[in-house]
Amino acid sequence: MHEMTPVELEHYLEQTTTLPLLLDVRENWEFEICSIEDSQLIPMGQIPTKIDQLDKKQEIVVICHHGIRSANVCHYLEHEGFEKMVNLSGGVDAWARDVDHDMAVY
Repeated sequence: MHEMTPVELEHYLEQTTTLPLLLDVRENWEFEICSIEDSQLIPMGQIPTKIDQLDKKQEIVVICHHGIRSANVCHYLEHEGFEKMVNLSGGVDAWARDVDHDMAVY
């Protein structure tokens, strides 16, 4: 698992030609408050039942509120054979603080 800060992710998304999957693993109510543009929501508890919807070879940036749940999901997916896992350190809270100052926080 690789860690990326929000600023590093912002720069990476601006420069890459192959966008990673931005996988948000928070709950529905959290996602409704705020989310990173183009992210896909699969709550952490649903990952095992929806794992077949994910591509094991695609780069996946996992996002949560502070980076703890997303780190756990990264480890789980790596254990299941996923190859390119990135944890957004600090989660959407850090994204709002460091990148998108207009993003709602909770």
